Amino acid sequence: MRQIVGAFLSSIHEREEGHTEPSIGWLVAAAGIIALGVGAANDTGWLAIAGGIVGGLGVLAGYVLGHRAVDADLYGRIEALEKK
Repeated sequence: MRQIVGAFLSSIHEREEGHTEPSIGWLVAAAGIIALGVGAANDTGWLAIAGGIVGGLGVLAGYVLGHRAVDADLYGRIEALEKK
């Protein structure tokens, strides 16, 4: 079952109809933002600051990884088509 699901997910990523973005950056951002909220609610300054930093870095990583995985490949393919 794991192999079938893994093959399905990798086929979604490689097909022409669409792309999936790497989600690790967004998961880190979500964890940071949750920590920020918990730190703010409990009046724990260090947790709120650390959560804000981790959340911000996660958002940046999500955009960079998404650009690298999807946009850079797309732009390369467009340039290759224009050269023909």
